[in-house]
Amino acid sequence: MARVSSKKPRNLPPPDPMPARIDPCLASLVDKPPKGPDWAFEVKWDGYRIAVHIEPGRVRILTRGGYDWTGKFPSIADDARRIAVKSAIIDGEAVVLDDKGRSDFGMLQRALGRLPSPYEAGAIVFYAFDLLYLDGRDLRRLPLRERRRLLEPLVAGREGAIRLSEEVQADGDEFFRVACAHGLEGIIAKHIEKPYRSGRGEWWQKITCKRRDSFVIVGFEPSTVAGHLGRLLLAARKDGALVYVGGCGTGWSHELSRELRKLLEGMVTKSPAVALRRKGAVFVEPVLVAEVEYRAWTDDGKLRHGSFKGIRPREENASVFDLGTLHE
Repeated sequence: MARVSSKKPRNLPPPDPMPARIDPCLASLVDKPPKGPDWAFEVKWDGYRIAVHIEPGRVRILTRGGYDWTGKFPSIADDARRIAVKSAIIDGEAVVLDDKGRSDFGMLQRALGRLPSPYEAGAIVFYAFDLLYLDGRDLRRLPLRERRRLLEPLVAGREGAIRLSEEVQADGDEFFRVACAHGLEGIIAKHIEKPYRSGRGEWWQKITCKRRDSFVIVGFEPSTVAGHLGRLLLAARKDGALVYVGGCGTGWSHELSRELRKLLEGMVTKSPAVALRRKGAVFVEPVLVAEVEYRAWTDDGKLRHGSFKGIRPREENASVFDLGTLHE
């Protein structure tokens, strides 16, 4: 009688129950790419971080903050049902691509329906870059190179709503230069020997062509053009409170300016969320977060050359900029 091997598959953890949710691993902002053969690089996608949960009989799509947005991403959910697995958790980014193949956060927001849009939800693409769970096995304790080895056969070569975020093992400085030259937001560096750890750590690093962060919208200044937006007033977190950090007056089209003004006028309050006296300012409830691209900070803690890139609901407030990080 042939002997049945009792050896477990090498490098695979024992069977584990499927987590209901996993807090994502977040990249730390650094000034330049790391060096060495243990680092791989990817494009920094400009979209919504989501996790696709494939389970027997259902698919769930969860945001970074843990909200179920399955209904907002119907094409991704449909495509996930065709992946040849019994159960899986795939980490990645939902994006909308422009005509040059670059991810555009503003286009994504319009496709999701907060503002009127020519883009449909079907235009949203999910770029998968990590595999956290597969057919009864929690993969988080494996090094990234092993997780990628298991992920790639599942999604590589697909041209539908779910695609592989390509990994590049190259000189980081050169990859960063090329990414910026092509108008991308930046790159992500990942240590291929590290396990998956929730929260922000040094094993994932982001290098951006320009700085970009999220700030709470606390008010606006009307434009000299009737019905339009002149400037957004922004705040960051500091010691648990909101602090005014300046504003931005560019980044929107003529049409979007009018739509944002109308949206904010429905949130006007007589109780400002920050200590600010500014002639002509209209204060709003601090319920929306603006994605802002900027070059630097002034010595008195204000944004320099801020440009509006999109809005998020504040329920995803883990991403609101904290002024304490300026001195870390």
